[in-house]
Amino acid sequence: MMQRFLRGLLIGLAASALAVGSVQAQDRTGWPNSAKIGTASQGGTFFIYGAGWGGLVQQSTGVNMTAEVTGGPAQNMVLVHTGELQFGMTTMGPAYAAWTGTLEVAPGLKTDNVRAMFPMYMTPFQVVALKSSGIASMADLNGKRVGVGPQGGTASVYWPKFFQDLGIRVRPQFGGASDQVGQVQDGLIDAFAFAAGVPISAFSQIEAQQAVNIFSFSEEELQTILSKNPSVSRFDVPAGTYRSVAEPQSTVAMWNFTVANKNMPADFVYEVMKTVLDNNEQMLRVHSSASETLSQNMVNNTFMWFHPGAVRYYKEKGIEVPEHLIPPEYQD
Repeated sequence: MMQRFLRGLLIGLAASALAVGSVQAQDRTGWPNSAKIGTASQGGTFFIYGAGWGGLVQQSTGVNMTAEVTGGPAQNMVLVHTGELQFGMTTMGPAYAAWTGTLEVAPGLKTDNVRAMFPMYMTPFQVVALKSSGIASMADLNGKRVGVGPQGGTASVYWPKFFQDLGIRVRPQFGGASDQVGQVQDGLIDAFAFAAGVPISAFSQIEAQQAVNIFSFSEEELQTILSKNPSVSRFDVPAGTYRSVAEPQSTVAMWNFTVANKNMPADFVYEVMKTVLDNNEQMLRVHSSASETLSQNMVNNTFMWFHPGAVRYYKEKGIEVPEHLIPPEYQD
């Protein structure tokens, strides 16, 4: 099913009148023939979004772009750092831990071969459970089996901490987004707590088949999470994002960025930047969360060096890149 979706997505992108066009004749010294993009599990927004922008870049440049299923933001930072992946997508909480060498999955490894590119969107944290379970709030999760996404992903790192901050004891279960909503439907786990751009594909999937409760934090719980976790900020999920949620829902969220290995050619990265950021209407066809994929949102990266190709793009757009975010290898 996912393979059919990807084929349909790429065919649709090819059939649409892409404003990006083809890259004009230029020096392509060092350009790859193909490149891999680290996403996350199938059923999550990262996978859909990554396949989408990869398809646009492939149409624009002729470079074969492949969306790879991975463990998510933390693992992507490590794999891009080591060069096993050329590109990846990450959430800024796990990215900061990776950048500073405090990542649980790779303690002591500072991923300073990674370079930031473009802002993607904010990742809100939400929970889904079957309505028949009676689970409709954080307190209802106490003592329950709760899926938290793939190990090493944003959800699996931060949801257990949030539960601890709130004094809620759960039995965390790890797995891909599509698998875990299936486990909720089958009664193998009681709820699925995830983090992804909205609408979360896996939540929409289960909502289409079962009566569900989709919820997040009470106002008091929200204030507790915000006070104990400076890497997140308040976020309101718009009313109507999900069929079963009629009112706006307040939660917390983190920004996501795409990243590249520092050895990717600056000219190629620049073309990737142009393709994605100059064609937001095409990105919105990939996923509605791309409404936040805007060049001015680059200010939400405050610690990671930008790739020289990204620095060039932002300068051409009149956006100043702070000195401390310009990498050592950058040359005007």
